[in-house]
Amino acid sequence: MIIEAKAPTRIDLAGGTIDLWPLYLFHDRAQTINFAIDQYAKCRVETRTDGKYIVESKDRGARVEVNSLEELRGDDELSLISKLIYFFLQPQAGTQTGLQITTDCMAPAGAGLAGSSALNIAVCGALNHLTGSRYPVERLPFIAINVETQVLKVPAGYQDYFPAVYGGVSRIKLEIEGIFREAVETDLDELESRVALCFTGAPRNSGINNWEMYKRHIDAAPGIFERFEKIRDTALSIDEALSARAFDRIGAIFAEEWASRRELAPGITTPFIDELIDIARRNGAEAAKVCGAGGGGCVAFYCQPDRKADVEAALQQAGGKIIPYRIARAGVQIAEV
Repeated sequence: MIIEAKAPTRIDLAGGTIDLWPLYLFHDRAQTINFAIDQYAKCRVETRTDGKYIVESKDRGARVEVNSLEELRGDDELSLISKLIYFFLQPQAGTQTGLQITTDCMAPAGAGLAGSSALNIAVCGALNHLTGSRYPVERLPFIAINVETQVLKVPAGYQDYFPAVYGGVSRIKLEIEGIFREAVETDLDELESRVALCFTGAPRNSGINNWEMYKRHIDAAPGIFERFEKIRDTALSIDEALSARAFDRIGAIFAEEWASRRELAPGITTPFIDELIDIARRNGAEAAKVCGAGGGGCVAFYCQPDRKADVEAALQQAGGKIIPYRIARAGVQIAEV
């Protein structure tokens, strides 16, 4: 059997970091807002008859080959995929005769677009299909975050898995009863026309950056609670503006989110990011923010109407790499081939 799956990555608009458990429990009405984009993470799963388990990552140029599930469980080279294979196949170990899985991601490594989370969902979807769809699709984000947390060895945020599962614009509500995703109904074409995406060329480590902010919140560092409240408030405000299709209001809110996030974690920016933001503003951008935890990766720019092309040209001239995209209208897609 051969199964192929792909899942979209995302651009986060507001509310990141507050989605780490248990931080959201300290902030009423906590939520995040993001949208899926067609920079897909992909995987291909093939059953084998020789008992071998082979994992290959094309974008990372890495390959692992072992002779048993138990041996795969201890893999450190491609540990996320290996742990997912073990989770899904171990209950049926007596019936499996081997497996080969090949992965690739269109988004640059360390871009802050949740590429690892999208890949996680694509692999979960394919392996779940292979093993008889034991889990409904709405459970996949929770399986994915738990396995990724095992790999990162620090808490992972919830928001990144939902755009990969559902596509579109997502409102992820972080509540005492649980984590819930709702679709934000808005004009997707208008949103696309106003947000430019630029890769700085330098990767970042979201696990490390988020962990530092996490520890400061748990330790009640001075001013930390108020800064997280501001991040929560900007997510609520962007949600309201998107739902009302009030796109002229979003630029100012976007700028507020970036200011709050810089106060929360000064290391989120770099001199090159600051330079790109300054250039973009001079060419029609209203605001900008880093994608993900920052320190490198991608920057999203919110543009004045009809100025996105000007912003992209200026950023390209300054040494940034423009990533063309469309908002992904659908989430994870799985097919037998």
